[in-house]
Amino acid sequence: MLRMIASALFAAAFTCLIAISLAAPAQAHEGHDHGAQAPAAPASVAPRGEAHSENVEIVAVAQGNALLFYLDTYVGNAPIAAATLEVETPDGPATAEKVQDGVYRLNAPFLAQGGPIDLIVTASANGKTDILPLTIDMPAPETTGAASGPSRPALAGLSALVSPVGTGLIGFILGAVVVAMMRRKKGAPVAVVALGFGFLTLTAGNLQAHEGHDEQPQKTVTSEERAQRQPDGTIFVPKPIQRIFGLRTIETKDGSFARTVELPGRVIPDPNASGYVQTALGGMLSPPAGGFPRLGTAVKQGEILAYVTPPMQAIDVSDMRQRQGELDQQIAIVQRRLARQESLVGSGAVARAQVEETRLELAGLHDRRSSLDTVRRDPVPLVAPVSGVIADGTPVNGQIAQSNAIVFNIVTPGKLWIEALSFDVIADGGGASAKTNDGQSLQLAFRGSGLADRSQSVPVHFSIKDAKPSLRVGQFVTVFANTGEKRTGIAAPRSAVVRAANGQDYVFEHTSAERFEPRPVRTEPLDADRVLIAAGIGAGKRLVVTGAELLDHVR
Repeated sequence: MLRMIASALFAAAFTCLIAISLAAPAQAHEGHDHGAQAPAAPASVAPRGEAHSENVEIVAVAQGNALLFYLDTYVGNAPIAAATLEVETPDGPATAEKVQDGVYRLNAPFLAQGGPIDLIVTASANGKTDILPLTIDMPAPETTGAASGPSRPALAGLSALVSPVGTGLIGFILGAVVVAMMRRKKGAPVAVVALGFGFLTLTAGNLQAHEGHDEQPQKTVTSEERAQRQPDGTIFVPKPIQRIFGLRTIETKDGSFARTVELPGRVIPDPNASGYVQTALGGMLSPPAGGFPRLGTAVKQGEILAYVTPPMQAIDVSDMRQRQGELDQQIAIVQRRLARQESLVGSGAVARAQVEETRLELAGLHDRRSSLDTVRRDPVPLVAPVSGVIADGTPVNGQIAQSNAIVFNIVTPGKLWIEALSFDVIADGGGASAKTNDGQSLQLAFRGSGLADRSQSVPVHFSIKDAKPSLRVGQFVTVFANTGEKRTGIAAPRSAVVRAANGQDYVFEHTSAERFEPRPVRTEPLDADRVLIAAGIGAGKRLVVTGAELLDHVR
């Protein structure tokens, strides 16, 4: 009895060993452990392959029975419009046709065979030729159940019953049967048949596991060409979407730059090319011939812009009328005296010199009388002190202007300054620039720094080298002034940096043809158009400088 149990256990162990040895190849085949590979594209997009050289970058996308090639410059990510693509395919060499700038099409019936398809693309553009090998992993063609034979379902059903526990149990039962038959010396053929049946059962299960990649019908892969943020934080952006976003890149380079400080500032007129039109005396405003000049009207120096008529108080009018009456009375008396003297001058009773004196006295009285009338009737003209454009001022006919009131502000558009407030002394010789709230960049020249504090700050004046016509007096700007200190880092356009909700600054690195990775960075101001990336990304990387805001919104 003990000998029979031992023999059965031996047969069971032998059967399990055969099952494990047959199952091992199937497991190794299913794992496909061929080493580390580049991150694959999302499953929702069409099959594709990519390659690049130091000059160009190419992405091949399967679209039905055709291939679309997207050809861009490697560093700038700009579509290459004029290029020739020669492709070595499984069916022989072929030439891709241009569809639009940077997009080329090739008929590819060989895609129907499925599996990895190797291509060699020879791209000629801008006088340079690059050879780019790439591989497209196409899904296997669909298979039917008839191709596997009528016995495959039966074997699959048997193999489903085989498990680590089931294998040991079957081996034990078969071993017991074998030992019993051999003791009777009559059932050796039956034992052989039993062993063969058990071996066939295990083998069928392993073969089904190895060959059964068609357990479920193959599904057609649908293409969803859209930007997607991956679980690892990277952003997958297909080439067609990159064209829509207008993504452009630069290669990062280390350098040494002057330290820059940001200062608040505002636009002011050039003191030598601007002026105010003010009233020396308060009075009523009246327009010249043609009316008051409108805002933005060009005027010349000495041109009359308005008139002011001083107001007359009641007591002033009474005093003036009394003075006029006195002058009229004196004029009448002098006129009578002059008439008597002229009648006597012929007889010699009155000297001619006396007559001339009387005439001069009468003329003076007339001048004084006429001046009083002029004060009451003639207004005072207001003239332009410089040539320029009316920047401010909206007088109204009949408006009462106070003494020293500014009626017009005249500015020369091409001559503007910027007044900034600094907490440190800004030395002459350092470059400076400014940026407006709408993104305009201005180049500045240092003009001077004040010696008196203004609200615990020092006023600094800069002249604008290239004043834009859209600038306005009083407009606020941000001034970037160099201090002379040196800083090392990577200079990048301000458009490359985006700010997250937590306040952290980020840039996007173009790591592969259709993949972008956000990189947290530390930045410092450099000038109106650039920032200095002090940490977070190294040299030799492709940095997105246009379209970074759109990448930041991809979810």
